[in-house]
Amino acid sequence: MASKRLGVALVGLGYYASEQLAPALQQTEHCYLAGIVTGTPSKIPAWKEKYNIPDENIYSYSNFDLIKTNPHIDIVYVVLPNHLHAEYSIRAAKANKHIICEKPMAVTVEECDAMLKASNCANKYLSIGYRLQYDPYHLEMVRLAKEKVYGEIKSIHTAFSLQPAKGEWRLNKQIAGGGPLMDLGIYCLQAVCYITGMQPVSVTAKTSPVTDKEKFIDIEESVNFQMKMPNGIIASCRTSYSADENFLRMEAEKGWFELKPAFNYNGLKLNTSDGLIMKLHPFSQQAKQLDAIALSIKNNEPSKVPGVMGKRDLVIMKAIYEAMNSGKTISLN
Repeated sequence: MASKRLGVALVGLGYYASEQLAPALQQTEHCYLAGIVTGTPSKIPAWKEKYNIPDENIYSYSNFDLIKTNPHIDIVYVVLPNHLHAEYSIRAAKANKHIICEKPMAVTVEECDAMLKASNCANKYLSIGYRLQYDPYHLEMVRLAKEKVYGEIKSIHTAFSLQPAKGEWRLNKQIAGGGPLMDLGIYCLQAVCYITGMQPVSVTAKTSPVTDKEKFIDIEESVNFQMKMPNGIIASCRTSYSADENFLRMEAEKGWFELKPAFNYNGLKLNTSDGLIMKLHPFSQQAKQLDAIALSIKNNEPSKVPGVMGKRDLVIMKAIYEAMNSGKTISLN
């Protein structure tokens, strides 16, 4: 088992699957692109030719459950819009496959519970696609914090914003589950948790008036939120669909360290108050993520990004929305 490369089937062949995950699976050591699931038959010939995928490893959404009998597929990677994460993760578990699900894990906490129940009943791994947990720049931020290279962290400032085009599914609350918080703010939330090694005890949040009522019909356009950590640190976070921000900064006793940009697929830059600049040869975050998750399955070791973490983040985001809508400080158990 230790030497076997695990077969991965990508469910959904949109931008992220085609431009990031499929190329990354050409660089991995512990897994490979074994199959695809798509509702668009016209995409199949190009994928078959480019990645040498046999007909028996190609599925539609209607016959997806037949994947259960395919011994060449070990992991199903759900790369669909958010509202479909739960359905296909649960179906994958019932098909006796390990699951990687893109973030956010689901659109409700209840869906997260159903996904966890299904994977536990099947005795299969459920991991969330938190690629930055494997990124060397982010791992260096974790090290600088853990080893207190610049002393104790005093405050955290982070933001991730971009401007999607009108008509994108991310702007539809029924599909996305929310606005930029669910799509981009989750990266800020995640980074604060893994760099400090803590989870917030309370949150506050506020949103700004919508500037484009045709574009932002039922989701927030922007949200500023603060997370109070158990040691009293306040993490100030911003996310928006009408701005362009991308940084993660730690202010400490004896200096600061930051990533700017912080959340891209590549081109990250780490700088510190004493002039240290980290530069690495190009690499694929997704390849590192896929290999690490596959290796945890092969070695029967815990996933670094388990489903319970995805649920935790949904709970925190639900509290942020409650704080945003009520104006109150919301405590987290």
